[in-house]
Amino acid sequence: MSKFSDHNFKDQKALIRVDFNVPLDAAYNITDDNRMRATLPTIKKILADGGSAILMSHLGRPKDGPTEKYSLKHLVKHLSDLLGGVTVKFADDCIGTSATELAASLQPGEVLLLENLRFYKQEEKGDEAFAEKLSKLGDVWVNDAFGTAHRAHASTAVIAKYFAKENRFFGFVMEGEVTAAEKVLHKSEKPFMAIIGGAKVSDKILIIENLLERATDIIIGGGMAYTFFKAQGGNIGNSLCEIDRLETAKELLLKAEAKGVCIHLPSDSIIADKFAADANTSSAPSNSIPDGWMGLDIGPNAVEQFTNAIKRSKTILWNGPMGVFEMDKFQHGTKAIATAVAEATALGAFSLVGGGDSVAAVNQFGFADKVSYVSTGGGAMLEYFEGKVLPGIAAVNE
Repeated sequence: MSKFSDHNFKDQKALIRVDFNVPLDAAYNITDDNRMRATLPTIKKILADGGSAILMSHLGRPKDGPTEKYSLKHLVKHLSDLLGGVTVKFADDCIGTSATELAASLQPGEVLLLENLRFYKQEEKGDEAFAEKLSKLGDVWVNDAFGTAHRAHASTAVIAKYFAKENRFFGFVMEGEVTAAEKVLHKSEKPFMAIIGGAKVSDKILIIENLLERATDIIIGGGMAYTFFKAQGGNIGNSLCEIDRLETAKELLLKAEAKGVCIHLPSDSIIADKFAADANTSSAPSNSIPDGWMGLDIGPNAVEQFTNAIKRSKTILWNGPMGVFEMDKFQHGTKAIATAVAEATALGAFSLVGGGDSVAAVNQFGFADKVSYVSTGGGAMLEYFEGKVLPGIAAVNE
């Protein structure tokens, strides 16, 4: 059992850092409530114990203090519905009189949502006085916001110093994220396949280098693959390429070879004569793309090659798409990878999907419940796999 599960929150006010940074439309309707749903088990456990929950979060990136479009008041009714009709009180500030008085009068079984933390610049600055004011609202601190765990903000890390170690907890979201990531990084069964996609090598250098110490195989797809082909002397036409990263790509290939890690690059590509949904398309070897054409997805040979390698794996990490999957013509490769990961999972592999685009892909193609774990934290998961210490995790553990 976990520390959070073991603890009885009866008569305690739990100050919970949640990640309610959800998208809203022009009429302030929530268009994707997954982040809110993810933290429901944490809130419900505290209420079931006979405790109360004080929720704090950011929403968007307000520049100059309170802004209507970034107010968390727009989430109150939906949160109440998600909690089965529990009344959710709202403080029009996260510190100050309204927050203090509402928190002080909160009864067991009740929920209070504080206004957007980022209406104060002190939140992102990790201001200690601001963190201390927040800490006074609750008896215990629960960090359940993995999506912000890589930020040393007041509510995600600095606040911890105002709670005794026994009064600091990961919620179920954080526990699940950390357990899944640790399983992949430190307890992986071999073969361990890392699937790394996306546009830029520069965004993924650190994660690839860290995985060279752990993975047996690494698939490199998406736009970043063409930098590797160019580095090897290939012709990539008008495909995406980071000219200033050619040497980096060569070095990564040499390091992989020295460590016995098999790098899989897509042997062929679906190419287009322009970056558009209505482009003319063809296929070509990924290292022989004609001038005026660009690779926008992996080709059928690469799909077969990658699928076979994935299905042999016992541990799978997927971060980044294989092509421009937002356009129908160029989504086949990413969908095929999602299918292969789901099939490998069914065969007993442990699969973790992390990173915004990969998560969007498994959700779009209906595979979210067919992989072992889907991470809620894009940047946080990336930094975790780069080998960095995340402040939001360290704050609970120290």
